[in-house]
Amino acid sequence: MKKWPLIIIIAAIIGLVVAFIIGQLLPNMRTSSNDIEVNITDPALIKQGEYIARTADCVACHTTLDGETYAGGLPMLTPLGAIYSTNITPDQETGIGNYSFDDFKNAVKHGVRSDNKALYPAMPYPSYQLMPDEDLAAMYAFFMSDVKAVKQANLKSELPPIANWRWPLAYWQVLFDRKRDFVPETDDALLTRGQYLVEGPGHCGSCHTGRGIGFQEIALSNADSNKYLSGAIIDGWRAKSIRGEHRGLGTWTVAELNDFFKTGRTDTTAAFGAMAEVVEHSTQYMTDYDINAMSSYLKTLTPAPNKEATLPAKKDLTTQKLLDGDYDSRGSILYAEYCQICHRVDGKGVARIFPALDGNSAVYSNNADSVLQITLSGGRMPETPHDRMAFTMPEFSNLSDADVAEVVNYVRNSWTNQAPEIDVDDVVKMRAFLAKKPKTSTDIAPDLSIDAQTKGAK
Repeated sequence: MKKWPLIIIIAAIIGLVVAFIIGQLLPNMRTSSNDIEVNITDPALIKQGEYIARTADCVACHTTLDGETYAGGLPMLTPLGAIYSTNITPDQETGIGNYSFDDFKNAVKHGVRSDNKALYPAMPYPSYQLMPDEDLAAMYAFFMSDVKAVKQANLKSELPPIANWRWPLAYWQVLFDRKRDFVPETDDALLTRGQYLVEGPGHCGSCHTGRGIGFQEIALSNADSNKYLSGAIIDGWRAKSIRGEHRGLGTWTVAELNDFFKTGRTDTTAAFGAMAEVVEHSTQYMTDYDINAMSSYLKTLTPAPNKEATLPAKKDLTTQKLLDGDYDSRGSILYAEYCQICHRVDGKGVARIFPALDGNSAVYSNNADSVLQITLSGGRMPETPHDRMAFTMPEFSNLSDADVAEVVNYVRNSWTNQAPEIDVDDVVKMRAFLAKKPKTSTDIAPDLSIDAQTKGAK
């Protein structure tokens, strides 16, 4: 009987060694090579690659605030610690300057580095694998010839020991990133293009689809499940459902979506947080055809399961009370003091300048994380040439936790809005999260000094 513990230990060690060896071999089974010869000096190919890189939004993750473009170092928070995006400039020592086209393709499309180690699934290769090799060849030409080489060493992850091992990721890829091809849902060319951009390079599911126990997207396409693009929490933001229910895109038109992707705003709403980064670095550069294709496809998606296709009508009793000076709650007093000057008594804001709060699906979402985060940390609209300036919202972190809860509940349930209420604990949790979260360019709150206001926003 005394031998059993020793036998178990030996068996466990042997099992771990075998698993390690197999884990080293699995990435090789995912990679591939082809006969594509890439002329990295071809101006037309480089220009095409630049556009494709924009559709894939590579710059957003591989560039830090005030850092060199594509040089990496952006922290991505996980429950176990931060991991950092890598340098993908053509520097030969710290970047991808020594990558062959096959190395580049296998990293982007299959999640395997040039040393045959698996990449973390923070890299959206489950979506990028739908991209044709010809598009990746164009991207390769762009990165090798048109991106400035930056010598900047990659940062090690802050994951604890064992959790930062690479070889177990190969098993993750076997389980959750099996080979698949793009399968159009329709013969319509516009909708097919939109579906491809959403599923593939746009990797919309990376933010807007929930994750499973292994941090895998619970669905990679609409054919997989109608939970695809049904909303998720990422980086402290509520990435809303972009399906057809009321709290999703049910109240949006294709024209409004086109406007939003191109400019980061409509007459009633504006992009903020991670979506502001997407507009600023990616969608504003896309052709009108591609933008319309994405918008048209998204509007074909049915409501997510167990979510309201419509909400019951609610009469606006808030506006007249504010006009009459009838402040019947702490929330109404706080709104009048801090919010009303921009968002107005009727909650309609000012078209393309101050977003509406009434009827804004980001405001009355079932989850209040986005409203909490932008209230506490402020934010900025994306910069595009299509509107006068990128307006900013100041942070109100000076308010007490109780006051933040009061004003957020007031906004989310006034005028025609209907949403679940939050409590002080929700505010406390968000403050704690924001204390650890790195700042990005669209998280920076504005300078509200007189000098800054006279200079205007940019």
